[in-house]
Amino acid sequence: MIHPKHIKRKSLLIYLSMFVLAIGIVSQVAYTQAFESHIWNPENYNITRLVEVDASRGNIYSDDYSLLATSIPEYEVRWDATVVSPVLFHDHVVELSLSLAELFGDKSAAEYEQFFHQERNKKSRYALVKRKVNYNQLKVMKSFPLFKEGKYKGGFIYHQKNKRQKPFKELAERTIGYDRKESKSVGLEGAYNMYLKGKSGERLEQKLAGGVWMPIRESDPFPGKDLVTTIDIRFQDVAEKALEERILHHDAEHGCAVLMDVKTGAVKAIVNLKKTEERECIESYNYAIAESAEPGSTFKLASVIAGLEDGYLDVSDTVDTEGGVYHFYDRIMRDSRKGGYGRVSLQRAFEKSSNVGISKLINQHYKLKPEQFVNRLYSMGLDESLGISISGESNPNIRHPQVKGNWSGTTLPWMSIGYGVEITPLQTLSFYAAIANGGMRMRPYFVQSVLNEGLLEKSFSPQVISPSICSKTTIDIVQSMLQGVVEEGTAQNIKSRAYKIAGKTGTNWIDYANKTEEDRTKYQASFVGYFPADNPKYACIVVVNDPKENGNYGGDVAAPVFKKISDYVY
Repeated sequence: MIHPKHIKRKSLLIYLSMFVLAIGIVSQVAYTQAFESHIWNPENYNITRLVEVDASRGNIYSDDYSLLATSIPEYEVRWDATVVSPVLFHDHVVELSLSLAELFGDKSAAEYEQFFHQERNKKSRYALVKRKVNYNQLKVMKSFPLFKEGKYKGGFIYHQKNKRQKPFKELAERTIGYDRKESKSVGLEGAYNMYLKGKSGERLEQKLAGGVWMPIRESDPFPGKDLVTTIDIRFQDVAEKALEERILHHDAEHGCAVLMDVKTGAVKAIVNLKKTEERECIESYNYAIAESAEPGSTFKLASVIAGLEDGYLDVSDTVDTEGGVYHFYDRIMRDSRKGGYGRVSLQRAFEKSSNVGISKLINQHYKLKPEQFVNRLYSMGLDESLGISISGESNPNIRHPQVKGNWSGTTLPWMSIGYGVEITPLQTLSFYAAIANGGMRMRPYFVQSVLNEGLLEKSFSPQVISPSICSKTTIDIVQSMLQGVVEEGTAQNIKSRAYKIAGKTGTNWIDYANKTEEDRTKYQASFVGYFPADNPKYACIVVVNDPKENGNYGGDVAAPVFKKISDYVY
């Protein structure tokens, strides 16, 4: 039997031990709060971190491998004062300071020397020497006294950052686009980011005093792949200069021009220009792809094709243009020429772009069955987007009479001349290119191949949207009509002795439906066609928005831009 005194002694010993332990815990908490709170501050929990190291983006080339966009390396140079021996530092700091002052010219040698002494006294491990150092400057710095000893003896540390540059500046700037983390990427940079971006690396960083993060080790990123586009830099340059000259001459708001291979759909040039208040032209928006608007008279081609395909129209048909003025219910249709053109053939009405003539013929045959007219437009694919690789394409809007509240008695005649429908310039160009291509409609494309370290990894072939938008008989008829526009019609001013051009002018009010006749003041001028007309190779569209001086008709404003481009290309 255990004596009660022994039990008391053991209990007392346990109590004393517990008391001492409690005192120790309380003391440690008090000490931590008083002297080590900075260690346990939430801001210092992560003393190391992993960060993503961006890969160098791939290059973007024109069709002849001229650089359209590339990544230029920039370097940030830092210095670790703790690894440099006293002897090495004192032997070379003066010469190093002189070398840096001579290379950059931003500080005197004395200022650089003072900087190194201060950082050494502070035992800095990651002192900033210089930002935005280019490759050639970095190469020279590697040979400087002290720095040439490297990272572990001379404390020389540098990190690469990549800066995107476009050697041709604003040329095709909006089509090339950009890749930005803080906003949506656009153009080729956005559409082909999966190839261009490469594979990121990782860098382990340690937090130093002052909130500076110093790299400890790094896994290298893999550079992105290169794109070879369909853009011909020569054609692009000519198209841009021609369009800019015309925008400024006519004091227009903005405009676009696109040149495309009719056989393949390859886009050889695409220009989008907006005039600034300083009367300069910049690329800030892709009008050719994204601006869906009423096309005006260039849409008359689709109306004529519909009538020919349905058997309602024939080239021998004639129409009375009614003195250039005709009433459809409570609305007045006018021709641009006062007095109209008298009684003319379908061919002549098209060549002279008679609103009255074309709308009367279409209304005569489709008034009681407008859905047949619209369905014919749909059968040619005019209601569908092109499905191009670059984002931002607007969908066409061609309303249907079976949709409630979408139709009235005046919708058909105005639709026949390009009002009440919406379509982008590139979609219009694709339609005209199909006429030039014997009816086969191709999908416009901008990139022909992807290169991986200079070797072909992927190629992009031409894609057919529709093997035939209409019959061969109709194609032959409208090809002749389009050639007549340039030979005898509204685009005679661009007739060439060297080669034949086929196309159609367009002049239309902007926002026609929402303004009274007296309030309309803004025009859109356009021309779309192809050349050489007898053996089509290229199709081109030019659209100029709101020309305010020196004319506003498509033949005067847009057609001359087409001619400058076609002359050079031919």
